[in-house]
Amino acid sequence: MTDTTATPQSGSTPAGSFSTKDLAHDAKDTAKDLAKDAKDTAKDLTTSDKGSVETSHGRTVIADTVVLKIAGIATREVSGVADLGRGAARAVGAIRERISGVGVDNTQGVSVEVGEKQAAVDVDIVAEYGVAISDLAEAIRTNVISAVERMTGLQVTEVNITVHDVALDDDADETSERVQ
Repeated sequence: MTDTTATPQSGSTPAGSFSTKDLAHDAKDTAKDLAKDAKDTAKDLTTSDKGSVETSHGRTVIADTVVLKIAGIATREVSGVADLGRGAARAVGAIRERISGVGVDNTQGVSVEVGEKQAAVDVDIVAEYGVAISDLAEAIRTNVISAVERMTGLQVTEVNITVHDVALDDDADETSERVQ
């Protein structure tokens, strides 16, 4: 910061008084210093890569797969969602789970586009029979937006939902008893 105390110029002004030129020079230096400080602060808070925030203490990068998993888990949490994904993806997922013993793939049926500060989410679901699909879609949107924004700090611009199927209750036992 520039010293703002003015010293009189010899022979130009009486002792202890300020010249207009000195005050203008000091004001100009102060304005330059403030502009430099503001620029440095802005650099500390810049966003550089997709889903990353850079500060003076380091950089945090949020990978697309993180947003995928958060959105997938948030979707599965909503009552009325039977499964995620399209028919073929669900079939492959079911086989993979049985063979490998690995749990549910939380990214199945979810795709995301992650920008510097925003994310868009697409979800493919199977709804449970009897659930109001419009209410289900709104509950999914609310839960996904809340989870992604809270955990990543990214703004969710949209959550697009496609309902590919309706899951019926497992009535196989009742059918086999009637057919005997």
